[in-house]
Amino acid sequence: MKLIMAIAGCALLAFAQSQLFTIETMHKLKTVGDPRCSPDAKWIAYTVSTVDAAGDKRDTDVWMVSTDGKENLRVTASADSENSPKWSPDGKYLSFLSSRPGKAKGTQVWIIDRRGGEAQQLTDFKGRLSAFEWSPNARQLAVVLREDEEDRKAEAPAGAEKPKPIVIDRYSFKRDGSGYLTGTKKNRIYLYDLSTKKLELVTAENFEETAVSWSPDGTKLLFQSNRDANWDRVPNNDIWVVDAKAGATPKRLTSFTGQDTQPVWSPDGKWVAYLVGSQHKMGEYNMNRLALVSADGGTPKILTADLDRGVNSPQFTPDGRSLEFLVADDMNVYPAKVHVNGSTVERMIGGKLAMSSIDRAGACMTALVATDTMPGEVHVIEGGSLRKLTAHNEEVLKDVKLVTPEEVTFTGRDGNEAHGLLFKPIGYAQGTKAPTLLRIHGGPNAQDQHSFRIEEQIFAAQGYAVLNVNYRGSSGRGQQYTVSIAGDWGNKEVIDLHAGIDHAVKIGVADPERLGVGGWSYGGILTNYLIATDQRFKAGISGAGVAFPLAFYGHDQYIRQYDQEIGPPWEKGLERWVKISYPFLEAKRIKTPTMFLGGDRDFNVPLLGSEQMYQALKNVGTETQLIIYPGENHGILRPSFQRDRMQRYLDWYAKYLKPTNTSVHVAGQ
Repeated sequence: MKLIMAIAGCALLAFAQSQLFTIETMHKLKTVGDPRCSPDAKWIAYTVSTVDAAGDKRDTDVWMVSTDGKENLRVTASADSENSPKWSPDGKYLSFLSSRPGKAKGTQVWIIDRRGGEAQQLTDFKGRLSAFEWSPNARQLAVVLREDEEDRKAEAPAGAEKPKPIVIDRYSFKRDGSGYLTGTKKNRIYLYDLSTKKLELVTAENFEETAVSWSPDGTKLLFQSNRDANWDRVPNNDIWVVDAKAGATPKRLTSFTGQDTQPVWSPDGKWVAYLVGSQHKMGEYNMNRLALVSADGGTPKILTADLDRGVNSPQFTPDGRSLEFLVADDMNVYPAKVHVNGSTVERMIGGKLAMSSIDRAGACMTALVATDTMPGEVHVIEGGSLRKLTAHNEEVLKDVKLVTPEEVTFTGRDGNEAHGLLFKPIGYAQGTKAPTLLRIHGGPNAQDQHSFRIEEQIFAAQGYAVLNVNYRGSSGRGQQYTVSIAGDWGNKEVIDLHAGIDHAVKIGVADPERLGVGGWSYGGILTNYLIATDQRFKAGISGAGVAFPLAFYGHDQYIRQYDQEIGPPWEKGLERWVKISYPFLEAKRIKTPTMFLGGDRDFNVPLLGSEQMYQALKNVGTETQLIIYPGENHGILRPSFQRDRMQRYLDWYAKYLKPTNTSVHVAGQ
């Protein structure tokens, strides 16, 4: 064993420190996003996000690349972020959202000549602007705007604050990032005349309205809105159409009791394609299907009824005969298309990849494409092939040794077949047993897929094997696979995760004496379940998790899910609540040293869950630690905190899984 470890160590030391993927590498990477084809199909606007170390934040700028790949230009370079790039209808200007200093505060629409020059502020709205769309004749903007609530600060002496009480009268009253939902103001659709600077409200009713788009002739608007009589309890978005004028009365196009979203017009304006989700009772396990309905109303038709996979981002082909969209399918996300008559779904691009943000204008079809060893970059889709246009991370990664994961399949004790990805350590020698981390994705309605995975690359560079498992509840394997865990948390998922780690041990990669586990959000929840059922794990890391769900009833943002899946405890009793609370109620079982983390402003999975588990392990004498990130919501966004979290991951796992006499990798520590 010592000889094998020595050989593995020598192989790793052959790589220079600059060739390992490290925490430093993580924050050198740029995040590419939101590609948009120009009307003439010759350019693609997109965004690039970088870490601003001095400001301890991320900064996003707008770029543009020619579709022939010959020119790539940075359009904005301010210290403030610019997002949501959109072309003017004539293609001469680029517009975007930014809160950079100007004649009005807050997020506004800005515009810049694509040939160069300074950006000009186009709007000066009061309130919170979240989206905008150009009218086809370029004379108006349709904007999604929410009026500001009454200022909660009463008059007070200069330099002092006198806050008002927060008054709550809603059923669903909190949301991560938004905080307490206190007022009556909602996102509404307005028309903004660019010549007169006049802003007019389109509909008179006070309902939440989003996802606005203009009809090709500029006379109507599509949008999605929940106008259910019990809208605060029932998430029931429908698709609506309304004349593009102030005070118009909208017409409802869909009536499914669930989420109808992402409406798009056909080129001739006669049809509307959209996504129809699952019944609202299964909202947390939603799987979208593609539907088509007449713009005049009628019976919708499901175009992907025979495709048991979730779809996203629909768009019509230029001739209007087919629809293109993205499919999440067993660790891949690829583009597909279907005829408007609903024929067989055709996959457009092969290979192992994860695609997002597709867009089309005429002959230009673009998307972000990521692979196991390439972060997302702008590509064009031509026939059945991809052509890469940007390479923002090529210089950072050109000398870095990366791991390509292997797909693994295994069967649990109840017969379910689960799939996953196995990353072997850098310099792995066949026949060696490596310290192995079971890293669990959140959601649960999500999937580990063939995209660039930063944490896994860092762990592999530090000598760990990493296993990702798409347990039951994950997306990409069909509706029944996803909904099978509804109301029965911590059961089938745990069986699948146990089967995955058993498989990694059986094939000789995972050292059964050096197993670690961890995850964030639902991954943190499942970490709690794992350490309460399996004492093989020598180290655990649970981020933003829950172990006693009853304590979260009315405390987090999932009140609808609790009512639908588990039931109010005074109606259904405590039996089901107790069943899913075993990590906390049976904390004396837990022997795994576990670190708990969270943001103190997390309304999604509040810090309470981590605090409770930390306190429980302290009580029973199991080694533990609690890390709190001030001012952070569910996602940890501050770059210095991201670095801190990753370093704590490495230190915690190393402490228990890599004693100095058997360490697989020591370089850089």
